[in-house]
Amino acid sequence: MALFLNFPSWIDPYVFSFLPIRWYALMYIVAFVITYVLFRYQVRHDGIIEMSADESQSLFFSAILGLIIGARVFSCLFYSDTTYYLTHPWAMFWPFQNGHFVGLPGMSYHGGVVGCFIGGLIYTRRHKRSILEVTDIIIAGLPLGYTFGRLGNFINGELYGRVTTSPVGMIFPNAEKFSTAIGWVRDTADKVGISYSIGDYVNLPRYPTQLFEAFFEGIVLFLILFFIFRPLKIKKHLKHGTLFSLYLLFYGLFRFVIEYFREPDSNIGYVISLGKGSDNIALFTSVLNISKGQIFCALMILSAILLLVFVNIKGERYDCRREDRKIKGKAKGK
Repeated sequence: MALFLNFPSWIDPYVFSFLPIRWYALMYIVAFVITYVLFRYQVRHDGIIEMSADESQSLFFSAILGLIIGARVFSCLFYSDTTYYLTHPWAMFWPFQNGHFVGLPGMSYHGGVVGCFIGGLIYTRRHKRSILEVTDIIIAGLPLGYTFGRLGNFINGELYGRVTTSPVGMIFPNAEKFSTAIGWVRDTADKVGISYSIGDYVNLPRYPTQLFEAFFEGIVLFLILFFIFRPLKIKKHLKHGTLFSLYLLFYGLFRFVIEYFREPDSNIGYVISLGKGSDNIALFTSVLNISKGQIFCALMILSAILLLVFVNIKGERYDCRREDRKIKGKAKGK
């Protein structure tokens, strides 16, 4: 009996067979739309800031542009051939390879966060707004949109996890195959019920880490921020930057743990190799083997702690006077 799941055969990465449009790209558009809708909902109902639809669209354009630039630059400099891209910087955004349109393959989440923040900072500086005040509102709804981004990764059959014998293991059709001449490969195949002949190359089950991330970094984090800390910000007048700090903290923690289930990039491996089995990135062997993604997550957690300290010492509280003015205005109207 097979103890694993097969990647759904009916899933096609392309929306239409006759157009080079992937579900991955469409999912990110959905993510942006959801985040924008939740942002406008908070502007209209929470009374924290006043911002027109035109201003909101300009803000999101600046933030999304920064996100794309940051995500691509980080991917090229930290996860690809750094020397090549430093000497050929235009290649970072050149969407063609060997005469074929390939888009922008390779985007870094952590770079996207940095770029999005810088894009938002540029907008808020020009329009004399508080970046932390605005960021708190965007960040409350962002994880729900992020969920769809990770679903896009799943549909693409990419960013899968390490080899596992767990019942949740899934065989991804494009994953690396392993030779059954290797002992651990045979042991894994035997445990999950994959038949083989010695010397065959087999595709082994892997953790569907895209779905883990969609759930914890997306849905769970959205529930925490939008339905727990957002109401607290309004009722208790938490200081601006608190929600952003909590987002960085919880995301960093969730992602750090999930990275133990996710296979590091083969061209990078582990950044810190203090545990056993560090030569085999396909298997989890020790918590002391740390990937580059975990290094960035640790920096997120540290940044979150420092930002929390900063906003609680020097930050401004949410000002409820706008709500008071509204109430008084209604009373006068009567």
